[in-house]
Amino acid sequence: MPRKKKSASDISVVIPYKPRYPQTIIHPALESHRFSVLVTHRQLGKTVCAINHLLKCALQNSLPSARYFYIAPFLKQAKLIAWDYIRRFSAPIPGVKLSETELCVSLPTGAKIWLLGADNPDALRGTYADGVVLDEYAQIKPEVYDEIIRPMLLSRQGWVVFTGTPKGQNQFYQLYQAAQKAMQTDPEHWWCGVFRADETGIISPAELAELQRRTPEHLFRQEYLCDFTADAEDIFIPMDLISQACGRSYAPAELAYAPKIIGVDPARFGADRSVIFKRRGLQSYPPEIYQKIDQMQLAAHVAAAIKSFAPDGVFIDSGCGGGVIDRLRQLGFEITEVNFGSSPIKAGQYVNKRAEIWGNMKAWLEAGGALPALPELKADLCAVRYDFDAAGRLRLESKDILKARCGHSPDLADALALTFAMPVQKRSLHSCFARSDYDVL
Repeated sequence: MPRKKKSASDISVVIPYKPRYPQTIIHPALESHRFSVLVTHRQLGKTVCAINHLLKCALQNSLPSARYFYIAPFLKQAKLIAWDYIRRFSAPIPGVKLSETELCVSLPTGAKIWLLGADNPDALRGTYADGVVLDEYAQIKPEVYDEIIRPMLLSRQGWVVFTGTPKGQNQFYQLYQAAQKAMQTDPEHWWCGVFRADETGIISPAELAELQRRTPEHLFRQEYLCDFTADAEDIFIPMDLISQACGRSYAPAELAYAPKIIGVDPARFGADRSVIFKRRGLQSYPPEIYQKIDQMQLAAHVAAAIKSFAPDGVFIDSGCGGGVIDRLRQLGFEITEVNFGSSPIKAGQYVNKRAEIWGNMKAWLEAGGALPALPELKADLCAVRYDFDAAGRLRLESKDILKARCGHSPDLADALALTFAMPVQKRSLHSCFARSDYDVL
């Protein structure tokens, strides 16, 4: 007669783990929220915390065939970081089975915990999850969660923990900002915690002072003080400038004589976004964002935006928007195509057109430009790095390099930047009031 699997209530286990501060705060928060964002300094013990959270949840789950996952950026990294921990802390559990080949722990309740790498996310498709830990989320492409992990949580109402140390203003920073907002609007489901080395006491003050002396300032602020903006020496548009712009707005009367402009950045690849951005003088408006639409569909949306907004200029990236441009011209609209790699107007100051229009956008922000307070727009604007070529001309980090580093293309920011591609004059019957868009810079 086959043996009946033990239920969670049949098992009494003491795991050889004694939480210290701040784990004593972190564990209750993780257990009481479905979506958690944990930002920690190095050597806090976040992986130990995550493994024991997985084990406890798996042992207490009474649902049949419970499934849990620990996911690191790479499979080798998952094994190196977490396998020894899960083997050590699961050892006292009667009847536990470990497979180092599959990096899987099978518990006597029927629950399983897998260690996986985000470098092969397709291995997760088609299954479900009761709980997932995404470790070092700054190094994981956001589509892994959006397209694969999130659907896995649906059938069992599973939970997810995003954890890591800041690595600039990438998708982890964007998620952190979104989580802070969600804590205000949905505190029952969302929690966000930040734990700095100068606050936890895990690293002694003397050791921390020595680390600060021997570590480059931006790296110390990032790795130990959890500062997302630490690596900002080469960030073209600083976060302070963006935050100030998000706090401004203008009344319609203040914009009466400013030209209206539309910028369109068509999607380059499947995960990229097609964006339509509207601006009038110093005021920009919430963009229209589309994913997985073809160029004819995007052209229809742009045509509708032109009819409703009545712009004085429409600029579209010609690199991926050839079909959109052709269709709109067939419909009788006046369109200006912009090649990001073409020569700039100020050839001695900028390497190419993209650098120039971003330079114009930055000058607009400094002159008082107003932005919609969108986390994804903020993340796009402050993600782009810059340097200078041998001739002293400003050069922006390429979109391909940025996407490889941050996991996404700055589509929203590029669409806004397109509204600065060329000077635009307001079409007005009163020519004495007509002004160029560049008059605001």
